[in-house]
Amino acid sequence: MDGTVHNTRADGYAGSAPAKAFRPNGYGLYQTVGNVWEWSADRFSPADPQRTMRGGSHMCHDSNCNRYRIAARTRNNPDGSAGNIGFRVAADPPVGGAAGISRAAG
Repeated sequence: MDGTVHNTRADGYAGSAPAKAFRPNGYGLYQTVGNVWEWSADRFSPADPQRTMRGGSHMCHDSNCNRYRIAARTRNNPDGSAGNIGFRVAADPPVGGAAGISRAAG
C-alpha cells in the first residue's frame, strides 16, 4: 500500500457518523473513540498554548495514524477546526434521573 487511504464507507458514512449512530459501550457512552478527535479543556503541556484533543478520528489509518484509543492525544490551536474534530458534551444526571446522558457531538 502506498499510504493512500480509500474510504470504503463500510460503516455507512463518508465521514464522521452522527451521534448515537452505533451502540453505546458498557458505560452508556457513544462513539468514544475513532469518530472525531475530541477537544479537551487541557493544554497539551504547561508551556504550550495548544489544546489537547483525544480519541482519534475517522480519518486515522494504520499507515498514517495509530491512535484508535481513548488515551491517544494530539494537539491543535484553540481556533483550529476540521471535519474530523469535534467535542463531547457530558452532564451529571439529575438526582433520581437516568444514567448515560453523555453523548457525542461533532
